[in-house]
Amino acid sequence: MNKAKLAARLIFGLLWVVFGLNFFFHFLPQPPPPEAGLKFLSGLMANPYFFPFMKVTEIAVGILLLLNIAVPLALVIIAPITLNIMLYHGVLDPAGVGLAILILVLNVFLGIAYFDSYKPLLKRG
Repeated sequence: MNKAKLAARLIFGLLWVVFGLNFFFHFLPQPPPPEAGLKFLSGLMANPYFFPFMKVTEIAVGILLLLNIAVPLALVIIAPITLNIMLYHGVLDPAGVGLAILILVLNVFLGIAYFDSYKPLLKRG
């Protein structure tokens, strides 16, 4: 389990750092989204701070995961982004659903692997 946990954490962290940095430096080609996806993304891009803030968050989370610092917190921070990526690709842009599923599986696997860290949060009052 420890090797799987380490591998998942490193892969998950690397994905966030690479895709976060790609937003700023454009080193990976991005296929154009379908019309429904473009409408959604255009709405998000209309807000000037949304994508830079989200991508900096992704990079920070990726670094935390790679360095094994505050991993349970990093997993909680990135969970809503993971869910939105899955929903975006599942509903609006199915071409990228494979990577979205991988990201979701890694997030869930790591959440389960670090579940003991969350137990105090789940206690009654």
